[in-house]
Amino acid sequence: MNDSTDAQDVSQARVWLWAARPKTLGAAVAPVLVGTGMALEAGAWHLLSALLALAGAVLIQVGVNYHNDYADYVQGADTQERVGPLRVTQAGLVAPQTMRRATILVFGLAVMAGLYLIARGGWPILAVGVASIGAAIWYTAGRYSLAALGLADVFVFVFFGPVAVGGTYYVQALSLPTEVLLAGGGPGLLSIGILLVNNVRDVAEDRRAGKRTLVVRFGRRFGVAAYGACLVGALLLAGLLAAGLFGTTPHPWAALPLGLLPLAIGPIRRLSETTDPEKLNPLLGATGRILVLWALLFAVGWNL
Repeated sequence: MNDSTDAQDVSQARVWLWAARPKTLGAAVAPVLVGTGMALEAGAWHLLSALLALAGAVLIQVGVNYHNDYADYVQGADTQERVGPLRVTQAGLVAPQTMRRATILVFGLAVMAGLYLIARGGWPILAVGVASIGAAIWYTAGRYSLAALGLADVFVFVFFGPVAVGGTYYVQALSLPTEVLLAGGGPGLLSIGILLVNNVRDVAEDRRAGKRTLVVRFGRRFGVAAYGACLVGALLLAGLLAAGLFGTTPHPWAALPLGLLPLAIGPIRRLSETTDPEKLNPLLGATGRILVLWALLFAVGWNL
């Protein structure tokens, strides 16, 4: 859609769906799949907790996307020259104040989804929930935001990896084996991959806006190398966990994500060879698919 499209030409439902950025939601779903799969294998599966963990994770991700849409526009990072997926605030489809209120509402719904989980899991789940929402707001909150300081990659790895996988497992099993946190490294690395696609594509815009992402700091070549390392590293991690090389019980079939290597080669090559930012947008969906497939294959393999 052209950014000049009048807000009256599209339905509000579609506008809010665009703002939610569905291609990024795999980063919320994948760790819940992994944590639930590992809880199932341990005989600790708890349906209501799993469903509420999924709802909370998706709502927090949508809240992050809404807040980014609002904050990047207000701070001048999103301009008419933007080449990434549509940002509805910048496009004039949603007023900034409306997007801000929607962000608060979505985070409020995430809190409501988490009330039962807090009652079940106690203060650790409360701490995780508060930290997750706080980090989500800090992600693009002003001059010293995580994105501006180049710390977003750390946030993405921690909260979409070990924290999300570990939290999902904990609210079901009420315990937290080391192997669960290690498994969280897979979704964490692949979620960084999604972020790196954005940052490589937007490096020129981010530099002008003063966002000191790692790609801005160290260059495009670094971003491409880091992307490849994240994808390949996540696949290798599945193999290491499957073999029990971290002192855990071997689960040979958990190595199934290694079969995704052919799917990873194409995106790595495209990011390396393509310098036209607009042609990099499909890599968001491609990386998200690899992330969800990794989670599904690992969860299934862990139970075989």
